Amino acid sequence: MIKNELPKTDLLLSDFRYDLPEELIAQTPVTPRDSSRLMVVDRAGEGVCHRVFTDVVEYLRPGDTLVVNETRVIPARIIGTRVKRATAEGAVDDDAGAPVELLLLKQTENDVWEALAGPGKRARPGDVLDFGDGVLSASVLSVGEGGTRTVAFKAGDGGTVYSALHALGTVPLPPYIKKKLDDPERYQTVYAKNEGSAAAPTAGLHFTDELLEKIETSGVAVARLTLHVGLGTFRPVKEERIEDHVMHAEYISVDAATARLINERRRAGGRTVAVGTTSCRTLESVADEKGDVQPYSGETGIFISPGYRFRATDALITNFHLPESTLLMLVSAFAGRERILSAYGEAVRERYRFFSFGDAMLIL
Repeated sequence: MIKNELPKTDLLLSDFRYDLPEELIAQTPVTPRDSSRLMVVDRAGEGVCHRVFTDVVEYLRPGDTLVVNETRVIPARIIGTRVKRATAEGAVDDDAGAPVELLLLKQTENDVWEALAGPGKRARPGDVLDFGDGVLSASVLSVGEGGTRTVAFKAGDGGTVYSALHALGTVPLPPYIKKKLDDPERYQTVYAKNEGSAAAPTAGLHFTDELLEKIETSGVAVARLTLHVGLGTFRPVKEERIEDHVMHAEYISVDAATARLINERRRAGGRTVAVGTTSCRTLESVADEKGDVQPYSGETGIFISPGYRFRATDALITNFHLPESTLLMLVSAFAGRERILSAYGEAVRERYRFFSFGDAMLIL
């Protein structure tokens, strides 16, 4: 698993707080996708510029490479019942048939997954859970760090775990989104391909097929990689000293053709523009000291915070992130904490929409 040596810093979790009125948390996506607002932050200058997302093409140059994460969110939220608990002989199981919910985080091997369970008392080691009256069953194997569960699934009637999830599960939305999403595809990017995420790489939600075509026609290449979003991306930071935070491992994949494309265009003077913190973390996970991207498939636990030296990312498209989150720390590392917090303050004053379905920021 790829990790990084965290820079020593005096920054505390409280240094990444900001005030956000609740009404600025976007509850629904905009239509069309690329009509969201875009704040442009120039690291070489002062202040910010307010645009519309379709204007992003004006800031990209022929020779640049736009790097997107083509992961696809799976129907990772499933609700069932606990049907069996390993109890002492003669003991009464008062909780049989009680509802239990799993949020699948990542596949560790074959049909074994890491998941969050609620309530946790109904998903203890030895328990057997049922979903859809035999369509899918799960045996709880162990309890891990942060209360995660390792569960082994078995699909019924000759099906597969993935087919059962598509039959029974729902796409999980972040807890700050209170409204039901009418079209689950709006929580997928238009280029989503590789199933495996528990949450969307939300910076990519702003792109349409037409905008991507316009970008490519302008001489910008689109490179595709994968990071399956799991607990590492959205797990809250609890340690007051941010350098004490440990990222949860997530699966990434960069093939040889993608690495070659990015490296050749960057050596020719083009910029590598990461779409989202997930693309950025993947690039930085696989870049060597010279900034060359290497092919890799496996896990990363990279945690990027202020003081980190970026090797492969020249510009970043991202959303507005939660206070005290690792995502806010990453963009603060890229653009400077004071500059980012000042930009966030202006976004609040200008009534930008925040978080997953919110507006976007381009950092140059």
